[in-house]
Amino acid sequence: MQELTFRVQRYNPGENKEPYLQEFTIPSSQGMTVLDGLIYIKENVDNTLSFRSSCRMGICGSCGMLINNFPMLACHSPVEELKTDRIEVRSLPNFPVIRDLVPSLDPLFAKHKSIKPYIIGPDMKEVEAPTSEYSQSREELEAYVQFAYCVKCGLCMAACPSVATDSLFLGPQPLGQAYRYCADRRDIGAKERFHVADSPHGIWLCHLAGACSEACPKGVDPALAIQLLKRAMVSDSLRLRKKKKPASLAQPPATSKPKIDVPEFTVTQ
Repeated sequence: MQELTFRVQRYNPGENKEPYLQEFTIPSSQGMTVLDGLIYIKENVDNTLSFRSSCRMGICGSCGMLINNFPMLACHSPVEELKTDRIEVRSLPNFPVIRDLVPSLDPLFAKHKSIKPYIIGPDMKEVEAPTSEYSQSREELEAYVQFAYCVKCGLCMAACPSVATDSLFLGPQPLGQAYRYCADRRDIGAKERFHVADSPHGIWLCHLAGACSEACPKGVDPALAIQLLKRAMVSDSLRLRKKKKPASLAQPPATSKPKIDVPEFTVTQ
């Protein structure tokens, strides 16, 4: 492909009542990503184009967009893999638009905060001012580690049909992270998160469409986390949920490592 046609959503709240699409034709290059194309447009064609990006490596989650009708990270989407020379880019659905391709992720962060996404330990003084590490087995780590890879990009929320029909629905990202902390043996705050999840706009509005897991760029499976959280909540209400022993602090080594003598400088002044 020698040239690419980008159809980009434009929206300026001070000028436009509704978003519209503007078309740009730009040269293609080997290895170009959608983000590369947008940067080219901003630097060479129209410097008023607004979008959000940071790491360019699929780590920070800043550049989430709707690319050819599927939520993706623009930096993680090579043009060649789209198999078309016409690329349509819109702001993430299910989020308010600030300008052009920049969505407001405030609703996501507020919902994420509501599920208390942090370790609630039996000794909060130790959590806040640790004197040692908590011991944790490989099996205990594997119980939650895949859900800890979430980068809060919002793609799962943009793909979720339940979020599309109910803007107050907690959504896959917060609920998935609620399970992540409930499954962590260092945490004892499951009851508090169950109370938040068991609400009119909570976990029971999830109908297991699976779109969230399909959209996640980091391989997280929020749909699985939500089902595991449902099971934990039902088991808890029936008093069948096994109580986990709080994680213990790791003991410091009995003997310290011997100090290694530093060799003398080969050049002296």
